[in-house]
Amino acid sequence: MYVDSHCHLDFPDLACREDEILATMAANRVGAALCVGVKLEDFPRVRGLAERHPRLWASVGVHPDNADCEEPTVERLCALAAHPRVVAIGETGLDYHWHQDAPQWQRARFRTHIRAARAAAKPLIIHTRSAAEDTLRLMREEHAAEAGGVMHCFTESREVAEAALALGFYISFSGIVTFRNAKELKEVAKIVPLERLLIETDAPYLAPVPHRGKTNEPGWVVHVAEELARLRGEPLERIEQATTDNFYRLFRHAQGFHSGPASALQGV
Repeated sequence: MYVDSHCHLDFPDLACREDEILATMAANRVGAALCVGVKLEDFPRVRGLAERHPRLWASVGVHPDNADCEEPTVERLCALAAHPRVVAIGETGLDYHWHQDAPQWQRARFRTHIRAARAAAKPLIIHTRSAAEDTLRLMREEHAAEAGGVMHCFTESREVAEAALALGFYISFSGIVTFRNAKELKEVAKIVPLERLLIETDAPYLAPVPHRGKTNEPGWVVHVAEELARLRGEPLERIEQATTDNFYRLFRHAQGFHSGPASALQGV
């Protein structure tokens, strides 16, 4: 089966189609998905999805773009991460594209998440945009390697990928890698070690070709895997197996559901 390592099923475009989303996952052999938190105020919805559906998992965190929201503390994140359906801290990180004028609070928040991940012994889900140098610097300063994690929706250079890999992090590719103009990213996808590779949708955003421009959903993560197989000259089955194994290796608290057919999604 495939696993969507990053999606937002609590967002309005998808929350109203919960049964349909799950059915499409089953039809495409997408056996699990990680529903990622972006605000503490919205976390109960994310957690609720994971509680209702055995093949869905949750993370807790505050996205770096969200300024007007509850500010997390290490203690608060750890308390929420103690829930058995929560397998990661994030998404967190730095985004200077939208917040060029006020990055200091982002850096403080990022440090809080890294410290929480280390304390909770759960991996990080890291977002970085126009901030790779500071992202890597804070990861080193706060010893993010002790928690481990993934650089989600990776769009950076080969050098950034290699630096993240050196810290023990995984690299996750989204539908962007299927876009014709993503030439540099396609080259990066060729060099990431198979044992550090993940796939995601970031649904409802970034729908892959051939669905580009539509509302994305976890069932379409297969197209990301297909493009990686094409770029790397590897059998699709190898990408499928490796990215699924990698997901359960990184998000080890989800181990109980590694086996079983994707059709188990139907009716849950």
